[in-house]
Amino acid sequence: MKRILILLVCLCALTAIQAEKLSINVERIWEGDYCAFTSLVQYKGMYYCTFREATAHHFNSKDWSTAGRIRVIASKNGKKWQSVAEFKEEGVDLRDPKLNLMPDGRMMLLFGGAYVDEEGKRHLVPKVCFTEDGKTYGDVQPLVLDPQVDPTNEWLWRLTWYNGTGYGVVYGSRFALMKTTDGIHYELITELGLDRFPNETTIRFLSDGTMTMMVRTEEGDKHGMWGVSRPPYTDWEWTEMNLILGGPDYLVLNDTTLAVGTRSLYGSEKMMMLKGKPDGKFEEVCLLPSGGDDNSYPGMLVVGNEIWVTYYSRHATPKASIYLARIPLKWFLTPRTNKYYEKKW
Repeated sequence: MKRILILLVCLCALTAIQAEKLSINVERIWEGDYCAFTSLVQYKGMYYCTFREATAHHFNSKDWSTAGRIRVIASKNGKKWQSVAEFKEEGVDLRDPKLNLMPDGRMMLLFGGAYVDEEGKRHLVPKVCFTEDGKTYGDVQPLVLDPQVDPTNEWLWRLTWYNGTGYGVVYGSRFALMKTTDGIHYELITELGLDRFPNETTIRFLSDGTMTMMVRTEEGDKHGMWGVSRPPYTDWEWTEMNLILGGPDYLVLNDTTLAVGTRSLYGSEKMMMLKGKPDGKFEEVCLLPSGGDDNSYPGMLVVGNEIWVTYYSRHATPKASIYLARIPLKWFLTPRTNKYYEKKW
């Protein structure tokens, strides 16, 4: 009888574990020619997701047949989505849009505009526009960068607001931390001094004002870099991360817990979620339905007891589509083990 009871307990525990594994809800929320590079926010009672639409990952500078445009979609509950805005520019490839909420109550849309000059040289100009209702957007305008920064060869990939100031990192001809108070004009704070071609960077803050930074690199072992700094954010402590990044985003759930979304590059490309701490060490939580050698670039948002994650993938359709995953928040709040992410690259 005792053995039977033990067996029943084990079966119940196994069933609970299996049910927990099945509790991720994933839905395709948009299909187009080629949809990629997402961002997700909640604004005035609505959820907004933005992404690039094109016919391919990269643009064709000869005839611009694959030049990208930016689309913004909205939903009241995350189930039914509709397009509320579209941006395109003749002879310019619009890429990697990011939504963020301004201190003055407006929503800001930031993206890059790539073009080729008459001499065949490629340039990238970051652009911005604003909305007060999520549907009607003002004119698109280029960012006004510090004179020390090349305005035609720098990309401000993402912006994060804290205490009335927006912070972001430009990359291209240099790798530097910038700040703004209006979303248009940007002042140089400091050069960050990283090698291995650092590029896509996300910034988040701890409750005491400590700035944290997650940086993708493209040379050497390509491991991501984790940075921590106190105001005025000119002195940085860097830690080499234990994984390669692709389109990284992360949330500070509390001062000791981080939730991370990025591209996994072991085996085949997948959309991967991790948990970790401000020491820069992370472990895998789950892989989301994804594949097709082209995916990820998440947008992340805490909604109730879930983390909502938008991303793109080609695992179910020949063309890349946009997906929304709802993951239990408690998966990221459980204690981290000592089995840090250690895949063989």
